[in-house]
Amino acid sequence: MLKEFKKFALKGNVIDLAVAVVIAAAFGKIVSALVDYIIMPLVGTILGGIRFEHLTVSVGDALIEYGLFIQSIVDFFIIALSLFVFIQAFNRLKRKEEIAEKAPVVDPKIELLMEIRDLLKK
Repeated sequence: MLKEFKKFALKGNVIDLAVAVVIAAAFGKIVSALVDYIIMPLVGTILGGIRFEHLTVSVGDALIEYGLFIQSIVDFFIIALSLFVFIQAFNRLKRKEEIAEKAPVVDPKIELLMEIRDLLKK
């Protein structure tokens, strides 16, 4: 069982996934900082000086911080947009590579022989 786990854990896909998770976590922190410290203050200023982190409503003893919820929604949309743009760019690059790989390189001698064959058929 230990050998099977070692084989599984050292596969390239698992290591790639682990790296992706670490990078995604760091990317999430960057986007959260962008939203918290740059975008939301600008949006708040545009909307008349509203500070979203202070938007709350009291319901009985509970304090509902809906401003933080709004910031989380903005975080989500920025991360989703960033991933969409990244994946689109990656897919375009991948398609270009696939097209380059699909184009067969024909040896000039074989091409000449095919032309002769086609002429003989006529």
